[in-house]
Amino acid sequence: MITKQDSRLMRLVSRFLKYFLLMLFGFALVYVMSVVFGALSIATPLLLIVGDWLCRLGILLLCLMAIAIIFESVR
Repeated sequence: MITKQDSRLMRLVSRFLKYFLLMLFGFALVYVMSVVFGALSIATPLLLIVGDWLCRLGILLLCLMAIAIIFESVR
């Protein structure tokens, strides 16, 4: 029986994607909780700083996914 196994890069990218999405969910939850409890003055500047880093991490993750997909299709 032949099984197709993913490369290390694909497993690494999928793990990064999982933790990135968990981190995004956590930040969204914290932001909603801060709005509910009235800490919007703290959450707004924090969102600007964290949002910039999340965009950069998301772009990096998309590039890694594209590289992994290209390597898998060539293999």
